[in-house]
Amino acid sequence: MTDSKTTLTDAVHDLLRRAIIEQALKPGMRLPEDTVGDQFGVSRTIVRHALVRLENEGLVITRRNRGAFVAEPSREEAQQIFEVRRCLENEVIRMLCLRMPRSGFDQLESHVRSENTARGKDGPVSIRLAGEFHILLAELTGNEVLARYVREVVLRCSLIMSLYARSHSSDCAVDEHSQIIEAIRSGDQSRAIEIMGHHLGAVAGRAELSPRAESVQEILSHYGKELAP
Repeated sequence: MTDSKTTLTDAVHDLLRRAIIEQALKPGMRLPEDTVGDQFGVSRTIVRHALVRLENEGLVITRRNRGAFVAEPSREEAQQIFEVRRCLENEVIRMLCLRMPRSGFDQLESHVRSENTARGKDGPVSIRLAGEFHILLAELTGNEVLARYVREVVLRCSLIMSLYARSHSSDCAVDEHSQIIEAIRSGDQSRAIEIMGHHLGAVAGRAELSPRAESVQEILSHYGKELAP
């Protein structure tokens, strides 16, 4: 692939990923190559390459003879992703408490300021920035493999939240991000991991990952109780 095509593929990939993470493109939504290409002014080949990258990240699925769709993770898959995320982010905390790049705290605090600016104003942007904080933490470890895995699970968690979450609280997220920074700054690994655990637990808690009532009977049984004598 030529440099110009690579650059265009990167741009289309980044824009589609952002639209998914900001919940503009909903889980299950079809992504026709010609429609995407027309909107971005690129060829279907460029779009196809971008969609393959998104599929590798778990954000898009391809169905035979039907094309590409925004992924719809199952509840079981969602629970597994959150479990993996907790393990990975605990390792990120451990590594950063041992070694933080010279400009690391400045970068983290700058990001939190961006989150504060978006707080209460733009829900989709707040959601994206909240995820990017965790990606930045992983990148600051200097371990590219760890950062890649964290990026994937964070992005997939954002997709999960758009599918299952009841609400998003940017207030709690930003406050806990600041607390995590301070715990790492003080070298208090246990405290930082504790805050991170509570933080990720709250995120997972906003997602309704337990099975939903599927039938009309099950749904209305809760309301029927109000008619009971």
